Amino acid sequence: MEKLEIAIDTNILITGLRSRRGASFKLLSTIGQNKFNINISVPLLLEYEAVAKKLIGKIILTEEDIDDILNYICNVSKWREIFYLWRPFLKDQKDDMVLELAVTSQCDMIITYNKKDFKNVEKYFGIRLLTPKEFLLEIGELS
Repeated sequence: MEKLEIAIDTNILITGLRSRRGASFKLLSTIGQNKFNINISVPLLLEYEAVAKKLIGKIILTEEDIDDILNYICNVSKWREIFYLWRPFLKDQKDDMVLELAVTSQCDMIITYNKKDFKNVEKYFGIRLLTPKEFLLEIGELS
């Protein structure tokens, strides 16, 4: 069976960095365990970094910790260059960035807490929208 291809919205990373409880942290903890392929692009990584570093001083992680986490994600992810922009398809250009990555990567799923912000993505692109909990249940990481 082929591994699922996924794109992870920034809100999942941030939620997982804020707390060690919950599905977002569990999802981040399963990255690199050969259960699925995470896809990333330079624009998405830069957004991850910018938003995560705004948390410094509000969470226990240091800038070095965040750099280490992002470096790990870089090392285990499939890197994608975006050649064709789907903009504007969604209301938020940052969501369009995630959609472009998912389309380019032929992702099966986008993992997000903001499903409503990705209106019609499943209909037009065949990409499923799941929360971290739904995804973890699907891959057998939660019961």
